[in-house]
Amino acid sequence: MKPLILGIESSCDETGLALYQMGRGLLAHSLHSQIALHNEYGGVVPELASRDHVRYAIPLIRETLRKADCSLTDIAAIAYTQGPGLGGALLVGASVANALAFALDIPTIGIHHLEGHLLSPLLSDPAPAFPFVALLVSGGHTQLMRVDGVGRYTLLGETLDDAAGEAFDKSAKLLGLDYPGGALLSKLALAGTPNRFKFPRPMLHSGNLDFSFSGLKTAVLVATQHNPTDDQTRADIAHAAQEAIVDVLVAKSLTALKQTGLKQLVIAGGVGANQHLRTQLQLKGQQRGIQVFYPDLEFCTDNGAMIAFAGAMRLEQQAPQIGFAFGVKPRWNLQQLNYTA
Repeated sequence: MKPLILGIESSCDETGLALYQMGRGLLAHSLHSQIALHNEYGGVVPELASRDHVRYAIPLIRETLRKADCSLTDIAAIAYTQGPGLGGALLVGASVANALAFALDIPTIGIHHLEGHLLSPLLSDPAPAFPFVALLVSGGHTQLMRVDGVGRYTLLGETLDDAAGEAFDKSAKLLGLDYPGGALLSKLALAGTPNRFKFPRPMLHSGNLDFSFSGLKTAVLVATQHNPTDDQTRADIAHAAQEAIVDVLVAKSLTALKQTGLKQLVIAGGVGANQHLRTQLQLKGQQRGIQVFYPDLEFCTDNGAMIAFAGAMRLEQQAPQIGFAFGVKPRWNLQQLNYTA
C-alpha cells in the first residue's frame, strides 16, 4: 500500500491539516482560519497566532483522521511547514509534527511553504505538466518561477518591496475596509467607475520580471486624502487599485512565458482567488495559446493539503531519515532546496 502522509500547515494565520496518499489522492483536509481573531487589530498578531495554532492543531488532526476513516497508526510520515513564516507559528506545527512522529516512530519531512503553493495546482483536474511558469502571488510573496520539476525551481523575478496581496490589503485598509481587505476591495471594485482614477503601474516597462507595489499604495493614500469619502469614490478608488495590480501581474506573467518559451502558466497563492486576475489571464492566455492553471479556490490560501502533497512528492524522491531534532526557517529562499543532499 502507498504511504499515507499527514500534512501540517502553521506558517501564519491558518491551521491546516490534511491526509494524502499516492494513488488515491487527497483523502481529507481541515482548516481553521484566524481572521476573526486578528480582525480587531487590523493585521496578524504573531503571539496570538501561535497560541491559536496550539489550541487547534490536535483537534484538527483528530477531525481529519475521522473524515478519512483512518487512525494514527496508518500514517507513514508527517510533512510540516518548516518555513518561511512567523517563527512562533512555525514552531507549533514543527513541534506537533515531531512529537507525534516520535510517538509513532515515523519520519518527518520539513516542507518549504512556497513549494507547497507552487505544487498545489497539481491537486486539481486538469493539472499542469512540467515544465511551467508559476506566478506565486499572496500577501507575503510575489514571484515568477520557472518550475521544471519537484525541487527544480528557477527564480525569474520577484517584488522589490510590497507583495501584491499586501498592496490589496493595505489599499483596503486606507479605504476603511476590514482585515483582511483584499477580497473586500475586489468586491467593492465591482461598483467602481472605470478610468475615474488612474494609478501607476510600477515597473511595468522595467525590462525585467521584478515587481514593485509600494508606489501604488502611496497613490491610493493620496487619492483617499484628496477626494470625498463617499461610497462611490471609495468604489472608484478600489476599482483603479485592482486594475493597476492586475495589469502588472498579467503583463509580467506573459513576458515570463515569452522569455522562457513555455505555454503553461500556474497561479498559486491567495491572490490567485481574485476573479478579475483570473478573467484577465484567461482572456490573454487564450489569445496567445497559453493554458492557465489554478488551484481549487479552497487551496489558494494556506492549507494542509498542499503540505501533505509536497511531502508525498518528496517521499517519492528520497526516503527521509527518522530523527527528531528539528528547527524552523522563518526566512528561507526557495532556491536553497536541495533534494539530492
